[in-house]
Amino acid sequence: MADTSKPGPGPLVIVRSLIYFAVFYVVTTLYLVLGSWLLVGPRRWAMKGLELHGRTCVWLLRLICGTKLQVRGRQHLPKSGCLVIAKHQSAWDTFGLISLFRDPAIVLKDELKWIPFYGWFCVKFEHILVKREKASAALKALIRDAKQRISIGREVVIFPEGTRTVPGSPPDYKPGYIALYEALNVVTVPMALNSGLFWPRRSLWRYPGTIVVEFLPSLPPGLPRAEFRTRIETAIEDASRQLIKEAAMAPSPPPLAREATRASA
Repeated sequence: MADTSKPGPGPLVIVRSLIYFAVFYVVTTLYLVLGSWLLVGPRRWAMKGLELHGRTCVWLLRLICGTKLQVRGRQHLPKSGCLVIAKHQSAWDTFGLISLFRDPAIVLKDELKWIPFYGWFCVKFEHILVKREKASAALKALIRDAKQRISIGREVVIFPEGTRTVPGSPPDYKPGYIALYEALNVVTVPMALNSGLFWPRRSLWRYPGTIVVEFLPSLPPGLPRAEFRTRIETAIEDASRQLIKEAAMAPSPPPLAREATRASA
């Protein structure tokens, strides 16, 4: 597993990262406070505000830190409701992915709803909030809410590892995504990314380069459980390792890229 503490960032990365840190939280606070009236408006208006916030923060990341975004495989996303099984490496994922979908409903932990403004908006967006301490009841609620979101054409996005993982670390997929697949009976799209290389978890540093989000070929509903699990996890992990290798071969790779490449070899 990569060690995010070394090697350290250069002076330019430090300065740019600190500027972005300040700008990001000022912008986010302004969106939350000035957009608070959206809490009593139609949900679609609030979702447009969420998308605009995501696009703004992605643009600022490129402007200040030199961190670009590349999206691959958009053609694999259907124009109707679907299930997206996604890798999760970074806080970047919580805003950077929003604009890539039509109307995402993200599976999140229920305790987030108590955070002022942020949590209230999670409820307004009708994301899927799961009480993880009550496993059986939580799974039933997850399936019920996901079916409702799918019925109106939304994408249900779940991070099956449940938390951010360091690039190159061993995967730890929880079984909830399999229950969703079997219950929803819709096309499922695997998604890989490398955001943790450029926006490491538990770190202030933001590295220049290209965050890649890759939508992989979709899987049809109705596959046997074991086959579905193998195909999903293999597709996501293989693609994620390849994205790490690509980043490690760049002229100025982020520090984690080479370490993650060695860790996953």
